[in-house]
Amino acid sequence: MPNNNMYRCNVPTKRGVVLNGVLFRPQKERSADTVMIAVTGIHGNFYSNPFYYNIGDTLNASGIDFLYAQTNDAFDHIRTVNVNTGREERIGSWNERFSYTDEDIDAYLTFAEGEGYQHIILAGHSLGANKVIYYLSRHHDERVEHFFLLSPANLTHMMSHVTDREKQIIKTQVERGNGDKMLPFPFMGWVECIANTAYDWQFSGLLNNVHTSKNGNFSQAGKITHTGGMLVGTYDNFTDGDPAEFLRNLNAHMPTAEQNKLVFIENTGHTYQRKHQEVADVILQQLEEWRCE
Repeated sequence: MPNNNMYRCNVPTKRGVVLNGVLFRPQKERSADTVMIAVTGIHGNFYSNPFYYNIGDTLNASGIDFLYAQTNDAFDHIRTVNVNTGREERIGSWNERFSYTDEDIDAYLTFAEGEGYQHIILAGHSLGANKVIYYLSRHHDERVEHFFLLSPANLTHMMSHVTDREKQIIKTQVERGNGDKMLPFPFMGWVECIANTAYDWQFSGLLNNVHTSKNGNFSQAGKITHTGGMLVGTYDNFTDGDPAEFLRNLNAHMPTAEQNKLVFIENTGHTYQRKHQEVADVILQQLEEWRCE
């Protein structure tokens, strides 16, 4: 449940879009020197992912701040005002572009840097984890001390039921200059979005960076120089197969594989049902180990 240790923070991106984050901090003024930033996945808001409360409260109890970092697609639709144009905008999973990832993550890192945190852990859940992989493969950002990937998403598996006809509709609509118009069907069966957004999912490859096959395209993972932790539930149905092996396969393609910590939460799925506190405790344990280094 929400508590008095939560503070809303509006974080502007370079393109002017304002992202709505929530900072878990025991008091309004910063006292901790460490913060964990957790980038959300598609529809990965507090309502669908209540484990964020457990993580925030657990870290706070041990003197670590926690930033729930909503991106464009945390909800279907979000009303906001662009700080560059002064105009009201509607953002959400319906019109997100994967190319926003760099700006979105940089905005939250810049916010944390401005708050004076000396140690920043960059985390992400589901598609948010894929975004962290993408960002760190392109930016060897010294502001980030470690990463923590929570249940990265296998996009190929998620899109496995998109039909050839639907793929062709997406391509045709974009090629005809109608990429900003809504698709006549829900993408993947559940995402009402414009053609450009579906095109990013299906064809861009920008965030399709985690795979079941050992021969998948892990070029982004291969460029990450940071060390960190990775966690998955052993019943995670977003991995298409064995979740533990899925995570080991990702780690095997990282230059820092031997230094990374892998955690498997038994008997739970993608959003850690019935294991919220166990996940929070494991994260705290790892962060405290890093704090003692």
